[in-house]
Amino acid sequence: QVQLVESGGGLVQAGGSLSLSCRGSGFDFSVNVMSWYRQAPGKSERELVAAINSGGSTNYADSVKGRFTMSRDNAKNTVFLQMASLKPEDTAVYYCQATWPYTFWGQGTQVTVSS
Repeated sequence: QVQLVESGGGLVQAGGSLSLSCRGSGFDFSVNVMSWYRQAPGKSERELVAAINSGGSTNYADSVKGRFTMSRDNAKNTVFLQMASLKPEDTAVYYCQATWPYTFWGQGTQVTVSS
């Protein structure tokens, strides 16, 4: 059974930092492109925040470039999202996504940035 479990969310003041983790199980983690998405309050769609391929190359949304860093540890089946200089507009539920053998998601973790 494929599974993704996120952790590390919480409440932080603007300008602060948080680190998220997403651990996978039940699938071949190392070959996957892994992504972080977020869904802001009142928004119906999830926004792509960052992605990392099997070789470790990353892509970021313009809104988080220079502030967020995504990495992976294939030995631990885990991806990370280090978030710095957080802004109130970063407030959202953050989801981890894998795309092989099919697209699936974690349960999400809440990040709240107070002004």
